[in-house]
Amino acid sequence: MNRWLPFEWIAGIRFLRDGWTQTLFVLAGVSVGVAVIVFMSALLAGLQTNFLRRVLSAQAHIVMLPPDEVARPLRAALGVIPDAVVQRPAQRLRSIDQWQTVLTQMTAMPQIAVATEVASGAGLAVRGEASRSITLTGVQPEAYFRIVDLPASMVTGQLRLNSEDIVIGTDLATDLGVTAGDKLRVTSGAGHEATLTVAGLFDLGNRGVNERTTFVALRTAQSLLGLTGGVTSLQLTVRDPYAAEVIAQAINGMTGVRADSWIRTNLQFFTAVSAQQTTNTVIRLSVGLSVALGMASVLVVSVVQRSREIGILRAMGARRGQILRVFLIQGGVLGLAGSLIGSVLALGGLLLFHASARQADGTELFPLVIDPQLFVLAAVVAALTGVLAAMAPAMRASRLDPVEAIRG
Repeated sequence: MNRWLPFEWIAGIRFLRDGWTQTLFVLAGVSVGVAVIVFMSALLAGLQTNFLRRVLSAQAHIVMLPPDEVARPLRAALGVIPDAVVQRPAQRLRSIDQWQTVLTQMTAMPQIAVATEVASGAGLAVRGEASRSITLTGVQPEAYFRIVDLPASMVTGQLRLNSEDIVIGTDLATDLGVTAGDKLRVTSGAGHEATLTVAGLFDLGNRGVNERTTFVALRTAQSLLGLTGGVTSLQLTVRDPYAAEVIAQAINGMTGVRADSWIRTNLQFFTAVSAQQTTNTVIRLSVGLSVALGMASVLVVSVVQRSREIGILRAMGARRGQILRVFLIQGGVLGLAGSLIGSVLALGGLLLFHASARQADGTELFPLVIDPQLFVLAAVVAALTGVLAAMAPAMRASRLDPVEAIRG
């Protein structure tokens, strides 16, 4: 079979096989390095997926709100009244001006995946002598449930939002002593009142949300909140969640409507994830550099040890380019083989870690994300790193004088 291989491959593989001890040590170093890099990359991908799932499962990427009301000082005939004290006014519940036009603009933007209107405000839920403060959220189910996956969070009852239905959280249901099918008297801050049927109970995994948030039909919320034909916010999801802040700023400049992204409202969490990603990148680069330097040092020693063989090959007619390629092939083969072994080790470590790391209730700590592209990328990068690490030893070998090399 070797007769079909080019000379460079035959010589490179022969050198690796003859120095099998050095080859094994290099393979072990490359394998461990690739295993660490792949394991940490997959681990970080799982943590980020879990973070996005927990933070964004119950909220939109961007929320568009009406501008805050601002108090202005009274003006006399000749200008502003001196020593005027301007206090921040109370914020009234009001609708976004011309929201239908704005919603059409948002739907037409290619960066936005879903856009829907929401009418939300404070209210009071009463059941017998028990009462609780709630947040009334009126939605269009078809679009809103593409932003907040409420159907997947239903515990009991039905996710039905007719004009006389309300869907509430499990903790609120416990506080009021109700279940699916019971009646609630709901009063809004505007003084409007309605008796609604509890269609179902949901659990979004957040006690605060489960205690306060309720969902009704959009028209029901508009009637209770005194927002005839109006909405208090437009909620959007974007195709790239990490670009939400940039898109929000662009929307603010284009429409004049205040746009808050999930990055701004969850700044501490986002900063923590960004710092974690930066740390992970630094560690991966450090491990990769260590592996490359270790591989280069071993190949330099190999060049010194095989100076006589290199001189004989040069004397027999081997060109400088062929000698150069012999050692570049060694580096590439070591990198590729080490990446394959390291990927298998990383996969085993991920499966073992995912099986052993559990929450108190026995559920998974975070989802296991195994991206085939990660392993392909690791193989390609490791092979290229091996070639680059072998560059200096290969150039040194190709420059050896045949006579001096044979003399030793």
